[in-house]
Amino acid sequence: MAKKRTLRKILQRVLAVLLVTLLIGVALFAAFQEKIEHWEYPIEYPEYVTYYADKYSIDPLMLYAFIRTESNFNPKAESDAGARGLMQITEVTFDWIKSKIAPTEDLTFEDLYDPETNIRFGSYFVSYCLLRYHEDLATAAAAYHSGVGTVDDLLAQSEYSTDGKALDHYPYPQMRLYVKKITSSYQRYQEIYTEYK
Repeated sequence: MAKKRTLRKILQRVLAVLLVTLLIGVALFAAFQEKIEHWEYPIEYPEYVTYYADKYSIDPLMLYAFIRTESNFNPKAESDAGARGLMQITEVTFDWIKSKIAPTEDLTFEDLYDPETNIRFGSYFVSYCLLRYHEDLATAAAAYHSGVGTVDDLLAQSEYSTDGKALDHYPYPQMRLYVKKITSSYQRYQEIYTEYK
C-alpha cells in the first residue's frame, strides 16, 4: 500500500512538472512566434508610411507590403533596372510622379534614397494604380511592377481579363510572382498587426 501511495505521489509530481513545463513552453513559443513574425514583417518608417497612407487613402499595411516586397526596408536598394530606394522607383516613373505631385520642387532622382521622398512618391503611385484599377490590389500590384501600359494591354485581352477591369491571369512569371508576394505579404501584415484594423 505504502509503495502504491509513494508511486502515485511521484507520478503526480512528474505530471505537475510536465504540465508546468508545457505551459512555460507554450508561453515562450507564443512570445517568440510574435517576435519572429514582427521580424519577418516589420513596421519601419511609421511616421512617413502613416502620413502618406492617410494622405492618399491607402491602408498603411498595404504600403508596408510594397516596401517589404520591393526593398525589404533598405533605403539604399537598387535594382538591375535602375529602380531606387524603399519602393524601388525608376527614373521614368520618378519624373512622371514628380510632374503630378511636385512639379515646382527641386527634387532629383538621387532624392529617392531619402526614405520620406521615396515613400511619398511610392505611396502616390500605389494610390494611382489602385484608383485606376478599381481598388483591385492584384491588378494594381501588377501595374506597379510591370507598368500601367502593360496592364492596360493585358486587360484588353479576354484570356487575361474577363471584365476588362481586373486581371484574372498573369502571362509573365515575374509578374505573377510579384502579385503573389504583394497580396500574401499584405494578408500577413493584416493578420499580425490587428491593431491597424
